[in-house]
Amino acid sequence: MQSRIPRQSAGEQGGRRPDGTGHGARAGAELASVVSAARRRAVRDGDRHVDTAHLLHSLLECDPEARAVLGEGPHLARLLGYLVQRSIGYGLRWQSTVEDSGAVPVVTEAAGFSPLAAAAMEYAGARAARRGGGRPRGVDLLAAIVVEPQARAVEVLYRAGIDPRTVFARAAEQAGPNP
Repeated sequence: MQSRIPRQSAGEQGGRRPDGTGHGARAGAELASVVSAARRRAVRDGDRHVDTAHLLHSLLECDPEARAVLGEGPHLARLLGYLVQRSIGYGLRWQSTVEDSGAVPVVTEAAGFSPLAAAAMEYAGARAARRGGGRPRGVDLLAAIVVEPQARAVEVLYRAGIDPRTVFARAAEQAGPNP
């Protein structure tokens, strides 16, 4: 099956890999599996871009540390339910639209990423750098995708009865000093 996520040439990406894996590659193996799963989910859902809800769903599946930030119980089950329903109803209004905060022009920073998802990947890297270097972890990406109120992941969290500010605080605490 041919990917529906548009590809750019290396020249258009400023030297990034044409398959858009630059973010995953810089993040290391831990987040590369999250990015790969989010890409597959975007294709399966018929979306043109990986957005923050795809990243959130993949984090919950692939990263036990990030999942632990959300805790157990009915809120997590409801959240997973919303994320699973995305391709069969909930979230269909997002198809053929680009996730964007409206604060900057719609320009995808990385092939196949929404502007907010690309910004979240960069923010996760910056959090890891402030912590003392190393590669970003799942909790860094989780904090990054809930920091923007216009993110689709934030909308899904609210609908599931989970406060994104609480998620951000827990992720910062779990990530360690100076996130």
